[in-house]
Amino acid sequence: MPSAVITGSGPTTSTLPQPRGDLSAATVAALTGAMPWDRIPRVRPSSEEDGLLTAWIAHELHHRGFADVQDAEWTPELIAVRNEVERDLEARLRERAVGRLPESADPDVLLEYVRNDDGPSLAAHVQRSATAEQVRELLWYRSIYHLKEADPTAWTVARLPGPARAALAELQYDEYGGGRPERLHAHLFAEGMRALGLDTREGAAIDDVPVEVLEMNVTLTMFGLQRRLRGASVGHLVAFEASSSGPSRRMARGLRRLGLPEEIAAYYDEHVEADAVHEQTAARFIAGALVEAEPHLAEDVAFGVFTCLDQESRFATAMFDKWGI
Repeated sequence: MPSAVITGSGPTTSTLPQPRGDLSAATVAALTGAMPWDRIPRVRPSSEEDGLLTAWIAHELHHRGFADVQDAEWTPELIAVRNEVERDLEARLRERAVGRLPESADPDVLLEYVRNDDGPSLAAHVQRSATAEQVRELLWYRSIYHLKEADPTAWTVARLPGPARAALAELQYDEYGGGRPERLHAHLFAEGMRALGLDTREGAAIDDVPVEVLEMNVTLTMFGLQRRLRGASVGHLVAFEASSSGPSRRMARGLRRLGLPEEIAAYYDEHVEADAVHEQTAARFIAGALVEAEPHLAEDVAFGVFTCLDQESRFATAMFDKWGI
């Protein structure tokens, strides 16, 4: 059972995570007034995990922030530290991608690349044989993204040329419930979490998540916040949407096999049909339009596709290792 699981409803504001090393400890101390900001740039990350958590904290200040800290979103020392962690992360991601990218950013090539991905599948495990406790743990970790679903990609909208921008805005409109708050995908996931008796506060699971989940979430926000990485953000979206419909169907079947609340199965039902449409929108009308207008971004689009699938595979492998599967 995740350590921070609670039953019933709770407060809806995020709190700072527990540090995972020197840099995240110093950042938390600065945000709470226990350390001057000018000491932060002299602190080095104790590990990749420590750096990623620090970047995640910095990114959260660009989203909804934390309930118990000052407004430090644009503090120069924190921005400098965040940029350094992001540079290291991007270098690792690009090194992994060498020789493994789709052959081109043609929409059909990208979709075929995603369809041929043979990485381990958590959704297939949930459908066939996962225990209820494994599913609860998986959803707990997934909540770091799904409780703010689509938000990191929203940063990319204004960075795209006209046709790609219009198509991404249309896709995001669906993600945000078509103007109906009760249909926000993040809200639907929260309803499922609540039905399972899990804490629905954004970021509540952060102290429990493995480094793979930290990296996935920091990467997604980094792609959105860095204009020069707009191609990677769009490529990540293509892979995310194109790899969602089938796994969502398997997740819904697995949740019902286990007799878990209908609210969480309904969240995945919503993505079966919606993401079958979204994958075409993302590949043809967002990525395709972007590369047509800015051909030099083709390799970054392919890089984003690879990174999304690679990180999902790494997360699945970590979970199967933990569960002894």
